[in-house]
Parts: sequence; C-alpha cells; structure tokens
Amino acid sequence: MNRLNQNNLVVMGSFNWRHGLLLAVVFVPLLWIFSFDPIPQTSVYHEFADQRDLIYLPNFMNVLSNIPFLIIGVLGLYQAMSIYQWRVLNGWTLLFIGILLVFAGSSYYHWSPSNDSLVWDRLPMTFGFMGLFVALIGEYVSSKLSEMMLLPALLIGVLSVSYWHWTDDLRLYYWVQLVPLLTLPIILLMFPRVYSHHKLLFLAFTCYILAKIAEFYDLKIFQATGELISGHTVKHLLAASGCYFILCMLRNRVVIARASRGKSQRKQKS
Repeated sequence: MNRLNQNNLVVMGSFNWRHGLLLAVVFVPLLWIFSFDPIPQTSVYHEFADQRDLIYLPNFMNVLSNIPFLIIGVLGLYQAMSIYQWRVLNGWTLLFIGILLVFAGSSYYHWSPSNDSLVWDRLPMTFGFMGLFVALIGEYVSSKLSEMMLLPALLIGVLSVSYWHWTDDLRLYYWVQLVPLLTLPIILLMFPRVYSHHKLLFLAFTCYILAKIAEFYDLKIFQATGELISGHTVKHLLAASGCYFILCMLRNRVVIARASRGKSQRKQKS
C-alpha cells in the first residue's frame, strides 16, 4: 500500500496487483496497436467544416477557439509554482506548458492546415498527455517514480510525433494519447487517494471524450447549428473545459487527512 512521507510525497509500498494492472493498461495497448498495419494521416483530416475567414484571419473560429488554452496554461503554470512546497511539481508543470503551447501550435495549424503545420499542433499535446500521466503516477503511485519517468515520457511524446511525421504512421502517437485516458480511471479507482477534489479529474476525462466525439461530428454539428459553430470548434472548447477542471482541482484540493481533521474539528465546535 502507498503511504505519505512527512512532505506529503507518495511513497510506493511493495509491488502488488494494482501495479501489475497499471503496467498492463499502459503496455498492452501498445502491443495491440502495433499489431495493426501502419495508420497513415489522411488528407481529409485537414478539410474542416468551418473554413470561414475574418478579414485577414483564415479559419477564424478554429483559430480563436484556442484562446482558452492560453489563459488556462498561464494560470496553471502560476498555480503549479505556487504550491511546489507540498506536492510533485514536474508533471503538472509539463501539463500546463503543453496546454500553453497548444494555443500557439493549434492556432498556427488552423491558420494553414497541412501535415507540416500539424506537427506543431500535436507536439505540445504530447507534452500535456505525458505531463498528466507523470503527475498522476507521482500523486497516486510513487513520487520518486514520477521524477524518474518525466524525461523518458517527454522524449516518448516527442518521438511519437516525429515518428508519424517521418513514416506517416500514427500508431505510436495514438498510444501516447491513450495512456493518460486509460490510466486515469484505473489510478483514481484502484489507488488510495491522497488529495480531495479528485472527482474534477473525472469531469476532465468526460470533457476530453466529448471533445473527441465533437471532432468526429465536425460537419454534422456545423450543419445542425445553422453553420454557427462546427464540431472542431466545440472540440477546442470542450478540451479547454477539461483543462480548466484540472486547474480547479489543483486550486481547491487539500490533503485528505487534513480535510478530515478540519471536518471533525468543526463538528466538535458545533
């Protein structure tokens, strides 16, 4: 069983079935996805439903809908630096660096959609995916393990985008996206919780799933709203909402033991 040390860092106990399940959830999908033939990037991907221009701003709705990532990225980095004394910092910092860079990379891509510009959209997203994964490991499994994983996870994220760009094969990139999505519910449900407000992570998870659905129905949402807003723009807003829920969790959470003591003290006073 995991435990906290005096600095509220998670120390992993002996290896058990939970750790084995987590390893399986991480690596079995990798073997599974590479059992398929290479997955190329289709040119249709760049043909978004909403291609309206605003003065000199092409595809303006898909560009402007990235602004929430800028705001959340800046606020998230400030939040991460302000609470460094009592938790693992590096994973959350990498996550919010990724979110901040998504604003620049995604705006650049939607300004002129192509495989070359898509690299700069996907690269910061891998920072976010790997940052979230490392942060969850650090706060639910082992703080020391997360420190060891940070650089390898970052390199794997960069490699996944580079591998796609060099070989036109998305398999490794898809796996990098899947890792935090598959491990988040396992970690939250199977490992002891150290901090409060963990339910906001489930809301973030839900927002991301809805964002992928909105992306798939890009044209249908555009038509259903009378060409007011497209599914891809909705995707940006939902993904940013998920990032905001993570920010809210970090702002409001406390160590569960402290929260329990506070509640008991208030009951005694009443």
